[in-house]
Order: sequence, then structure tokens, then C-alpha cells
Amino acid sequence: MSERRMIGPTKFGEYSEKYKDFLLMTRRDGIIEVRLHTNGDSYQHSWEAHTAWSNAWSDIGRDPENEVMIISGTGDKWLIGNPDVWNTKFMDWPKQKKLEQYHESLRLLENLIFCIDIPTIGAINGPGTHCEIATLCDITICTEDADFFDPHFLGGTPPGDGMLLTLQNMIGFKKAAYYAYTGKNINGQTALDLGIVSEVLPREKLLPRAWEIAEMIMQAPRSTRHLSHSIISRPWKKALVSDQGFQLTHQMYDMAIDEEGAFERLKKMQGRLMGK
Repeated sequence: MSERRMIGPTKFGEYSEKYKDFLLMTRRDGIIEVRLHTNGDSYQHSWEAHTAWSNAWSDIGRDPENEVMIISGTGDKWLIGNPDVWNTKFMDWPKQKKLEQYHESLRLLENLIFCIDIPTIGAINGPGTHCEIATLCDITICTEDADFFDPHFLGGTPPGDGMLLTLQNMIGFKKAAYYAYTGKNINGQTALDLGIVSEVLPREKLLPRAWEIAEMIMQAPRSTRHLSHSIISRPWKKALVSDQGFQLTHQMYDMAIDEEGAFERLKKMQGRLMGK
């Protein structure tokens, strides 16, 4: 009988190199810091990065040498919107690409919640959409000029890819509906008042504070850290199972029948999407 060959998790050196064009990773004493970026500066949205994130969460989660994860951005903005990604109307995408987009959009959040078994800290470093990646973390902190808002409805698209879902579960359905329909900004202080984040800090103190919290968490026994995260993340698991597919399907169906396309509408909003 031949000896069975065991396939282990991907090593840090491999996956940090693999995703370096989209995520800058460093690790010290079991704490892994993951920063969104584009060419070493604030992240500008692209479908390539959108795909990379969900795969990265899986690789990070399977590495037993990761004990606490910090997710942050680069520069002075969390995310810069890029209307050009919708230059081709979604209804004109090939069927296979539409299906891939559906699955990748699900996995982006699902893999963050279901594949990561360690405590997570989101550190939102400035304005930008899609803060749900950080607000899904166990602890979320942000800068004073953080700019939470969901632009989908104002851009002519149902808000179904995650931001509204997280707001519904954090601030309640009525408040979330108001912010979804109006697209009104939620700054750092308001996010703190609403319970979206736990601390608001000047930008230069944000990452040091995230590391301080991570190092504090590392003082607990390993099993305590892992099982505490399991308890703390369970409400998100239930929310994603119950509602994420439903909301995303509604958004993507509307996009698939949208003859005008999002590009022109988003171009009009470009200044705001860039955090201005």
C-alpha cells in the first residue's frame, strides 16, 4: 500500500506573494496585517482584486500560523470607486461571466466569515465605499474622516452586495433603509454613535491601535481566542446564510435587465465615490 501524501495549507510566503498586487501582507508574532492597495497607494476598485480577496481569505484562514488578522487600507482612503469597471453593461456580459460574478460576490464575504477562525480587526483608514469588509470583523475602528455610505440605490442599482446587509444587522432596519435610500454619509463619529465602530482615531494612530488590540488578544490562550471568535462571528454567519444570497440575487437581476447601464450613472457620482 502506497504512503498517502498529505496536502498542507499554503505558506505565508507563497500567498503573500500571490496576492501582493492587491493585498500587502505582513506578519509578526502570529498577527497578520492585510492592507488593500493599488500600486502601493489607496485601493482603486477592480474585478481582479474583487476575485483575489475571496481567495486570499481562504488561504489566510487555512494557515495555522495566523492567530489574529488586521484588515486595513493604504494611504488616506479606504477605497476609491472606479466607474470604468462597468464600462460594459452587465446585461451584455457573457452568461458565464455573470455566473462567476455572482459566486465571487458571495464568496468575498462568505470566505471572510466562514474561512477565518481567528479574531479579526477592521481598521478603516479613510473615506470609501464597501466598508462591510471591515465592519464584518470582530472589532472595527476607523479614522475621523471615514465615510460610510451605500451608493447603490442612488446609482440606480438595488443595494444587495453586502453594505446594506451589514447596516441592517448593526443599526436596525429603519435606519439602514434611510441610509440606503438617501445615500447619506456616516462619518466616523456618527458610526461610533450608531454602533458601527468601537473607536474613532486620527489616521496616524489607527494602525498602532489595531496592533495594540491584536497584541492584547494574543495574551489569551489559543483555544480561547479561536472559540471566542466563533461565538462573536456567529450572528454574521446566520445573517449571511439567511439574507446574502437573496439580496445579491435581487441586485444582479436588476443589473442584468438594466438597458441604460451603471457606467453613465456612476460617472456622475465619481466625485463622491472617490471620497470627495
